Amino acid sequence: MPVQPTYPGVYIEEIPSGVRTITGVATSITAFIGRALRGPVDDPVRVQSFAEFIRSFGTLWRDSTLGYAVSHFFLNGGADALIIRVHNGATAASVTIGGLGLIAANPGLWGEALRVRIDHNTRPVLPGEGADTLFNLTVRDTGTGATETFLNVSTEGGNKRFVTSVLTQESRLVRVNGAVPTTRPAANGNPPAGIDPMVNDASSTAFGNNGDDGSAITDSQISAAALETPKQGLWALEKADLFNLLCIPPLTHAPDGDVGAQTRSTAAAYCKKRRALYVVDPLNAWDEVGDITTGANSLDGANWGMARSENAALYFPRLRMPDPLLEGRLADFAPCGAIAGIMARTDSARGVWKAPAGLEASLTGVVELTAKLTDGENGQLNPIAVNCLRAFPVFGRVVWGSRTLIGADMLASEWKYVPVRRLALFIEESLYRGTQWVVFEPNDDRLWAQIRLNLGAFMQNLFRQGAFQGTAPRDAYFVKCDSETTTQNDINLGIVNIVVGFAPLKPAEFVIIKLQQMAGQIAA
Repeated sequence: MPVQPTYPGVYIEEIPSGVRTITGVATSITAFIGRALRGPVDDPVRVQSFAEFIRSFGTLWRDSTLGYAVSHFFLNGGADALIIRVHNGATAASVTIGGLGLIAANPGLWGEALRVRIDHNTRPVLPGEGADTLFNLTVRDTGTGATETFLNVSTEGGNKRFVTSVLTQESRLVRVNGAVPTTRPAANGNPPAGIDPMVNDASSTAFGNNGDDGSAITDSQISAAALETPKQGLWALEKADLFNLLCIPPLTHAPDGDVGAQTRSTAAAYCKKRRALYVVDPLNAWDEVGDITTGANSLDGANWGMARSENAALYFPRLRMPDPLLEGRLADFAPCGAIAGIMARTDSARGVWKAPAGLEASLTGVVELTAKLTDGENGQLNPIAVNCLRAFPVFGRVVWGSRTLIGADMLASEWKYVPVRRLALFIEESLYRGTQWVVFEPNDDRLWAQIRLNLGAFMQNLFRQGAFQGTAPRDAYFVKCDSETTTQNDINLGIVNIVVGFAPLKPAEFVIIKLQQMAGQIAA
């Protein structure tokens, strides 16, 4: 706002530059959905290492594939993951001590390892507090050794240390179960000299044997339509601000544990809505090329049941890796976690516009592949948009394909390649977030000039990093926002139209070397 001069002197006025820097969003935050031993249910939890996953969701578990997929993700270069735990009938262990009911913070057999101790060594009662309402509560998870202590909690609902509120907001182990008694619960006794009170039955109380891990999960716990409104299963990702890759590992390790067509189709559609890429696992029944190209289990057969999508990419075959729970013997695993890790690693080293494939895209920790593909077999799968995993001498196991599921030759899609699609999604999400300031600004030439300035600076930065084709900016991208894109009728409707175009770098999928003999020179 201009300064209003009222006295003789010098006035300072700061003039806005019109520069609103657009920052590129993350490109490889990977969401995982599956069954775990413990942890929050239907709530995305961000972890940045496998150790952090173990602290929140428990160790590897042979009844679930989730932990293995997450470990493969971090092993192959992943850095950021969102974990959504689902379950099928799991229940939480509970206990009642002195009239106070406590229940494990989340369902699972793990809660049976909890012990609780109550003592009355509290501070003096303050004016306005009821007598015999304060107590100390100590909880220990004997499975992990984690211990929580809550001093001077109260049974009075109006007290700022009300036990229900304190445990809900501060405890990772327990919650109050049911109504709180009006007076504090009885204290546990003292342990024998030199004995830890949290391991002694006289001085602490064990939770009951009423926890349960439930049954193996099905597609219903991930993609049932009834889960959308309460934001559970796949739709728990609505609670997450951003994710770029989605992995739904097999439901179980059993041969019939594949994710169903319902979940695959729903996941691909949801990824399109959220500008993300779904990394699709092969069916367990796919042992050779013929299984993919013909029959009911083929890629276009009745049992596959998933429409081709530009926001999905399929990789074959499965991985054979040492299983720590089987004394290091080899076991077969779905590739989604490892592939997502390679995408994250490639993004960090080269950029999202680089295909996550080639000799650099080595599969760390993979001893062998469940199918040994030849060049000819690779040549049958590549045209139908199946990305092959190959084993080469010296280089080992690598990703040898980078097409989206809509990248079959017959479809001739502009989103044929994974890096082209992921670059477009990156630009869309970055511009979507970086142009929020435009809303409710005066819709005129000055606004259009600011838009061109800021979006142009963002695209120019990508061009300088090598994200586009062309030797000059005019050959690589354009940003158009003027009276041609936004007519007077658009202005009257409150609309500003911005057109952004870019020339993507497409991977050198086929390298052709031509040899020619030089004819000997004949002297004249």
